[in-house]
Amino acid sequence: MGTLERLAAKLAEDTVKVQKETGEDRLFVEVGNILAAASQSLEEAYLTEMRVRMAEEKARMFLIQKVKDARAAAGSDE
Repeated sequence: MGTLERLAAKLAEDTVKVQKETGEDRLFVEVGNILAAASQSLEEAYLTEMRVRMAEEKARMFLIQKVKDARAAAGSDE
C-alpha cells in the first residue's frame, strides 16, 4: 500500500469515527472539499475509501437484519 492509499484509508477511518460520534453523516463531504483544495489525488482516494466503508456498513446492517428476521420467523413457526 502506497502513501496515498495509506493516508486516505487512515483519514477515512478517522472520519467514520467522528461521524458516528457527532451524528454528522455527511462530514466526509466537507473533508473531501478540504482535500480537493490541496490534493485531488488524495481527495479521490479518500472518497473511494469512504464509499467502500459506507457500502460495507450498509451491507452488514442488511445482513444483520436478514438474520434477525429469519430468527423471528423461525420463532413464530413454533
